[in-house]
Amino acid sequence: MPVSQTFKQSIFIRASSTSVENCFSNLELINQWLNPILRCEPIGNWSTEINSLSRFTIQIPLWQPSLRSTVVAREPGLIIWQFDGFFQGRDRWECQPNPNGTLLVNQFEFAIPNPIVSWGFKTFAASWTKKDMQKQLKRLKRIAEENYQLGK
Repeated sequence: MPVSQTFKQSIFIRASSTSVENCFSNLELINQWLNPILRCEPIGNWSTEINSLSRFTIQIPLWQPSLRSTVVAREPGLIIWQFDGFFQGRDRWECQPNPNGTLLVNQFEFAIPNPIVSWGFKTFAASWTKKDMQKQLKRLKRIAEENYQLGK
């Protein structure tokens, strides 16, 4: 049985929860803050309603691994995607509003069933993934704050 790992990041954003949520529910905005080597695309029509499907593909030469994602929980300010592929787990995005803005919490919980892929991830990609998650949250913050100031 593969060991589950959790990467949890958060960032304070000076924007409403609605503006922040729009950044992780609107496909055009997702692809603005997502790492440029990742591509998110819908399977069918884009939606963040429960049971909606999407695919995240890592665009690297010769091999483009992908994760098929299903929305398994949806409430105002919360989306949880469950995925399977070379990773199995959940990606949780939650807005926690407060009077000065929103705390965005992203929790990526996963297991890697293939022992060779698991070893490669731990050896080469785990620290990069954590840093990349922080960078993504900073890009999302910038977009949410800009859109909030513009009234979008």
